[in-house]
Amino acid sequence: MMDWILIGIAVSLGNGEGASPAAATGLVAEAQAPTGKFTTATEVRPILDATRGSWIALRDYGGQDLLYVTHLLAWRCGLAQLRYGINGGDLQVWDLPPCHTGTASPNALLPEDGMPYLAFAAGSVDRVEIELTYDDLSVDTAAFDRAQVMMP
Repeated sequence: MMDWILIGIAVSLGNGEGASPAAATGLVAEAQAPTGKFTTATEVRPILDATRGSWIALRDYGGQDLLYVTHLLAWRCGLAQLRYGINGGDLQVWDLPPCHTGTASPNALLPEDGMPYLAFAAGSVDRVEIELTYDDLSVDTAAFDRAQVMMP
């Protein structure tokens, strides 16, 4: 009987072949040689781990809920992908601006990089889920309730 249970578990988990979730999205791991400019997962993960509570902010402004990811964008050069979900909905990809690797501050946000927020109907955002895929393809997640991230 135990054999059949183990076989069932093995079949449901697969045989280890096939694409990983990151590979299925087309993401490829990048080299992790520290640059001193915070452009790799090796360099930015410790910072993002220590500042998890600041990953996002929510602001009620102008009759809208504004979801800010400014902090995450400031460390984006060590990320391969940022996804967010609102109120338990499906995770959506947030397009990351390019890293400005030819400059002294590759993580700087320039005007042409776009705004660091998305707008939603006033009072509609109760919970936000964040999934970070680092450029070494490791993944980190966090969830925030409205009260945790509301700006005054």
